[in-house]
Amino acid sequence: MKKNITLIGVPMDLGQTRRGVDMGPSAIRYAGIVERLKDIEYNVLDFGDIEIARPGTIEETIETNLKNLEEVASASENLAQAVSDVIQEERFPLVLGGDHSIAIGSLAGISKHYENLGVIWYDAHGDLNTADTSPSGNIHGMPLAASLGIGHETLTRIGGYEQKVKPENIVIIGARSLDEGEKTLIKERGIKVYTMHEIDRIGMTKVMEETIEYLSGKTDGVHLSLDLDGLDPQDAPGVGTPVLGGISYRESHLAMEMLAESQLITSAEFVEVNPILDERNKTATVAVALMGSLFGEKLL
Repeated sequence: MKKNITLIGVPMDLGQTRRGVDMGPSAIRYAGIVERLKDIEYNVLDFGDIEIARPGTIEETIETNLKNLEEVASASENLAQAVSDVIQEERFPLVLGGDHSIAIGSLAGISKHYENLGVIWYDAHGDLNTADTSPSGNIHGMPLAASLGIGHETLTRIGGYEQKVKPENIVIIGARSLDEGEKTLIKERGIKVYTMHEIDRIGMTKVMEETIEYLSGKTDGVHLSLDLDGLDPQDAPGVGTPVLGGISYRESHLAMEMLAESQLITSAEFVEVNPILDERNKTATVAVALMGSLFGEKLL
């Protein structure tokens, strides 16, 4: 991993309807991410926050069934450019969310620098919906589909090109809430998924060993997209769409530690921290602790 990291905050709450997740980047900074990374001898620059346009109300057009499409697309373009510039400077982009719709912009900015980008999607959800399959019209449930080039053209064409990642280069870890359309897409495209059943059955060590082996041979970079709702709500209560029976705090540390040892990760984002729904900034503190493990922090 590069020893130079640039933080990019994305105070986005328009990809869903529960307010408060726009304060996620501030909560993560307040929980000490800059100090944590500097303590393990990283050179850290804080880019600040991407500007988010604010609609007067939640907007949904009859034509698309997509809430706040224009605002999400605009922020995604700005984020894509910012992330691309960071990579151009040979620094590691660490994106702080914000809801998971921001991954559309992250991947658009990152993928253009790689021939075969891999993606680890650490999440309770698949985020593989489109306007046609989404029960809600919330774009935070669509970023992985959009990055595959599936969905509304406004989202799939962020960055000026369509497919950001190939289905065979994706691993979803921690899934336990999938819509019917997402299940169909996973089967049709052959996307590798470790549900909570697999994690319970074979253990996180085996899951991560297989993930690292699966991606290391065929990718030239790997992006980690970690949604805090991948963890069990007991450990990460401050998320917008909590799902019981999630990955434990300790299992998540192990996963990050194994990724650190693999030196596979070339960019990352941590999303869906909502301090309004949290308990004394617990979820942001967990996010910072996991980032510490991802970047090689050790007890001894």
